[in-house]
Amino acid sequence: MSQIFNFFFEQYEGYQTIDIVLEIIAVIFGFLSVWFSKQNNILVFPTGMISTSIFVYLLLKWALLGDMMINGYYFIMSIYGWYIWTRKVDATHLTPISLTTKKEKKISVWIFLATLLFVFIVYQTFNMWTGWVAYVDTITTAIFFVGMWLMARRKIENWIFWIIGDIISIPLYFYKGFTFTSLQYLGFTVIAIFGYLAWKKNLNKKRVVV
Repeated sequence: MSQIFNFFFEQYEGYQTIDIVLEIIAVIFGFLSVWFSKQNNILVFPTGMISTSIFVYLLLKWALLGDMMINGYYFIMSIYGWYIWTRKVDATHLTPISLTTKKEKKISVWIFLATLLFVFIVYQTFNMWTGWVAYVDTITTAIFFVGMWLMARRKIENWIFWIIGDIISIPLYFYKGFTFTSLQYLGFTVIAIFGYLAWKKNLNKKRVVV
């Protein structure tokens, strides 16, 4: 039993207690944010902002620049998404769940490519190409940037990007030594799958009504 525990958590041996507590709090609020997103609830944004702000602090402290940028972007996009989700499209209706338009698909491609270029420049500037993890980070950052933008605009396809990025992040964060965060992404994957199904059901119901 102790060998299993050590396998998952021995990497925390040199960490400060406050950092471990903060990571757990950030993970809890991260779960709440994804759960509220699945429920199509506006609380996805305030809970997400708490989680991401803590992770920005921790990841900066741990010198994980790429991951820090992802969470900083999440924080900014949460403000944008909060506005979009509460904006009325007419006198009585708020922005609904919808499919991505052709224009938004093109923008998504540009966000993905621009993110790859941006992260490449940052990593190159700070000489952070230290191994294969940096290349995977670059790809996951681009995936998550697109996913967050689509979620902020209440597009059902956002879940596809979250699922792909979450699956990649499970072993990636464990390899980096952040077991709690790795477990968080495992939970995120499950919730994202159900989130996609729930949003699809909501979208189909509106089509039937129309």
